[in-house]
Amino acid sequence: MNKTTILFDLDGTLIDSVPDLALSVNQMLESLGRETFAKATIRYWVGNGAQMLVKRALLGKRDTDETVDTALFDKALKLFLSFYGKHLAEATRAYPHVPETLKVLKKAGYRLAVITNKPYAFVGPILKNLQLDGLFELWIGGDSLPEKKPDPAPLLHVCNVLSVPVAACVMVGDSKNDIAAAKACGMQSIGVTYGYNYGEDIRVYAPDRVVDDFAEIPPLFESRGKQT
Repeated sequence: MNKTTILFDLDGTLIDSVPDLALSVNQMLESLGRETFAKATIRYWVGNGAQMLVKRALLGKRDTDETVDTALFDKALKLFLSFYGKHLAEATRAYPHVPETLKVLKKAGYRLAVITNKPYAFVGPILKNLQLDGLFELWIGGDSLPEKKPDPAPLLHVCNVLSVPVAACVMVGDSKNDIAAAKACGMQSIGVTYGYNYGEDIRVYAPDRVVDDFAEIPPLFESRGKQT
């Protein structure tokens, strides 16, 4: 009830960025003389920021309990960021119904922001390329603060910058990181089922609402400040 502000995750929620991320990961691995991976495999490694993606690629798995040589990791991260910076939006696309639905929400008076674990420097160019940048008041990346999702700090930071209470906000995301961050600060959440949630059903993490299509979000809100 009484929502005025909607916070969105980016990768897996608003955009499918896996094609460009996978290309850049494999370019990095090739440069290091290491085994490359299928796009379908890399999809399950996305969601915790560039450093974790690089570590998973070097280990060849999502579980990152093993250590990686520091010099190798630093070199790999630098390569990945360089490659990805050149391929930010070549094959990256907004998910179905995202642009028009965001416009509906904006027109209805909701304040919109993006909270992603992707490095900040990449967020603006991607949103601009997809002609989504003008819809958001604010976006922050995984390196904008000392903490990133699933820590609640980014959500609380946006609330502070926009001068809105947590109770007036909703977090929309595809990953357990988004839902956990929202729960940690007492914010309601909407989970989307089509994203990258490591092969897990988003319902396992008990968001307040679940949608299969981004276009299902506006009907959850009867009008500005009221939710059915």
